[in-house]
Amino acid sequence: MLTIGKLAAETGVKVPTVRYYEQIGLLPAPERSSGNQRLYGPVARQRLAFIRHARTLGFPLEAIRDLLSLSDRPDLPCSAADAIAKAQLRAVQARITQLKALEQELQRMLVQCAHGTIADCRVIEVLGDHRQCAHDHDAVPVE
Repeated sequence: MLTIGKLAAETGVKVPTVRYYEQIGLLPAPERSSGNQRLYGPVARQRLAFIRHARTLGFPLEAIRDLLSLSDRPDLPCSAADAIAKAQLRAVQARITQLKALEQELQRMLVQCAHGTIADCRVIEVLGDHRQCAHDHDAVPVE
């Protein structure tokens, strides 16, 4: 059995995140020691590793919840899991398209820069007036 700190260290997930996943029901409530310390077995470790890997691939929490639910029912066909993965792939492809547009816009701003003073700075000018952009990149989320 693993304590929350050891589970977190083994899976690369921070302790508060483990608690959060328990709170929202992605991880079941753990067993408790006589001193009320959380104790996790191999199943919880595997589930947390699954969640972490899915998050690394950008899956939203609701999709992970659905995938975990599917993984708990191994007799079902995998078409539902495939559909979730396809939706995530489309989201990633859309994000890549948006990022490429951002890259082009930033390159364009820098190429047009005269490297003079801030008063003549093309970067400042374009950032101050979105109409000067060659691409519509408002849909790109700010992180």
